[in-house]
Amino acid sequence: MIEPLDPIFFRLGPITIYWYGLIIMLGVVLGYFIAAKESTRTGLPKDTFADLLLFAVPIAIISARIYYVIFRWDQFADDPIRVFYIWEGGIAIHGALIGSVLTAYFFAKRKELSFWQLADIAAPSILLGQAIGRWGNFMNQEVYGGEVSREFLEGLFLPEFIINQMFIKGAYYHPTFLYESVWSLIGVAILLYLRRLNLRQGEVFLAYVVWYSVGRFFIEGIRLDYLLIGNLLKTAQVISIILVIGAIIIFIYRRKQSNVPRYEDLPASLQKSKKASTKKKKKK
Repeated sequence: MIEPLDPIFFRLGPITIYWYGLIIMLGVVLGYFIAAKESTRTGLPKDTFADLLLFAVPIAIISARIYYVIFRWDQFADDPIRVFYIWEGGIAIHGALIGSVLTAYFFAKRKELSFWQLADIAAPSILLGQAIGRWGNFMNQEVYGGEVSREFLEGLFLPEFIINQMFIKGAYYHPTFLYESVWSLIGVAILLYLRRLNLRQGEVFLAYVVWYSVGRFFIEGIRLDYLLIGNLLKTAQVISIILVIGAIIIFIYRRKQSNVPRYEDLPASLQKSKKASTKKKKKK
């Protein structure tokens, strides 16, 4: 009998820390440091992403849980209190993206910053967080695909601990969590390269939307644990198609505009303050 990995990282009396939450927080922290460093390099205020995360992280978690619960209400109907048991798993990335993007939009408006520039800076960090976060699903034995043989998994040259963790309820399954994690890591490298090209603001983020959505669409096709719309269509696949089409339309529209700033261009409000500080230094 193959024993699964313990999903609990640490337990002391009533305090229980799960690998799932710990791994997600690791992704958030690493993503933050990368985004904060890039934010400073491009001339944005030093604490921009620290301030943004104070709002974005809790809102993203809440919206991710609400999204999941909406499409899986039958799982909670008999015991609604379990809606709050987020450590058991059950948050949806698309829900988190909706919450965090809306938060970033209103944050940018309030701070008089460019939403598109913030999104471009954050895109590789978001994708890195998703790549790391999938290992939280691994610890919970979630996000797996159809049944396969042990020989198939060995043929992928996977380490023993991954193969054993893919033994669920008496059978081996596709490690779709791993497929998505690897796809996301490749995407991070691509986005970091695109940032160096100083494209128009928003294009790095739109590339992220397309890259992740294309991968998610095909990976979702072999997943067994999924959300459904009307007991017929896989929610993530429908959302992925909508996001790809939407991102392409926005890309074309913004390409036709002549006044779209470049990735490294500062917002007008910051350009004024930078000029003012330069003048003061010259007077001194």
